[in-house]
Amino acid sequence: MNRKPFVLLMVFATVVALMASTAVTFAAGPRVRVVHASPDAPAVDVLVNGSAAFTNAPFKGITNYASLEAGTYSVDVVPTGATEPKVISANLTLDADKDYTVVALGKLANIEPLVLVDNNAMPAAGKAHVRFVHASPDAPAVDIAVKSGPVLFPNVAFKGVGDYLPVDAGTYDLEVRLAGTETVALPVNGLTLEAGTVYTVFAMGLAGGEPTLVAVPSVDAKAAAPAILPTTGGQINWLVVLLMAGVSLFFFGGVQRLAVRKA
Repeated sequence: MNRKPFVLLMVFATVVALMASTAVTFAAGPRVRVVHASPDAPAVDVLVNGSAAFTNAPFKGITNYASLEAGTYSVDVVPTGATEPKVISANLTLDADKDYTVVALGKLANIEPLVLVDNNAMPAAGKAHVRFVHASPDAPAVDIAVKSGPVLFPNVAFKGVGDYLPVDAGTYDLEVRLAGTETVALPVNGLTLEAGTVYTVFAMGLAGGEPTLVAVPSVDAKAAAPAILPTTGGQINWLVVLLMAGVSLFFFGGVQRLAVRKA
């Protein structure tokens, strides 16, 4: 009797028992993106430690996330194609396993960074998550409300953030109202929020000038099809991987024995 397949399966079973008792985790580095919300600033480049990380970002531009290592970085914002003047110059400390959004806001003469820590955890089934960022330098505090309905984010002032809110997936008509009133400063019609998706809605532009006040929605994170080996960190289900390997070994050994018997 050929005992090799039996021995292999015994070794495999031992490894499974050991691995099943320990979750294997890969640390993920921080991710950062930039939002250009300064209404009178030109398109910009963003330099990280002196090197261009994002280029030619226009007003209302929202970059993709870039992955970095945890640490402190020198961040400079300059007009596209130039190294001076540095309209923003700041040190940014990034922690592992966190996502960040850096919003350049205010008029050019007073431009400054607003650093947000993003929560891109997936919503519950059938839900979306949405938050609101007030990035209009001349607009007063506002309420964000469902059209002719309840207030979702009350009394959000310039540079303020209405934190993540779980909502049913669907299409909504919203209103940006002067805080504490029914006066609509900006209608936001037909905002579609899909299940399994995280959004940020930015109010950008000027309430009393050009460019005019506008709502800019951003898809921050979206549920993706599961992968066997994730490329951005997290946990790998080694039990499943090893079970698949064991089945393959068992099947391959059976095929070998069948081939020997036929010979």
